[in-house]
Amino acid sequence: MTMDELILSQAQELRRGTVVLACLALLEEPQYGYALLETLNNAGIAVDGNTLYPLLRRLDKQGLLTSEWNTDESRPRKFYRVSPDGSRVRAGLIREWQGLVASIAELTKESR
Repeated sequence: MTMDELILSQAQELRRGTVVLACLALLEEPQYGYALLETLNNAGIAVDGNTLYPLLRRLDKQGLLTSEWNTDESRPRKFYRVSPDGSRVRAGLIREWQGLVASIAELTKESR
């Protein structure tokens, strides 16, 4: 494995846990899966459908999201939105994230 491949692999591990927080942050307004996927990818959070759709179903089942089918268009779409519990979890995750960022910044200060 080259150094670039190793860095890419480790970067994927770093990003993996951030997808939940990103989804909870973005779903303040209802969105369907594919639009959310595009928004995440455009924001630099690389995720594919095989990861996102099971995650959305899991968050819905946990009560962190609500979902509802929109059949007004020719193609039915399932829209997701953060629930009140999801908003509380998001706030807690944001605090955790900010603490981690501050800790990593402090730990890596000397290596800049």
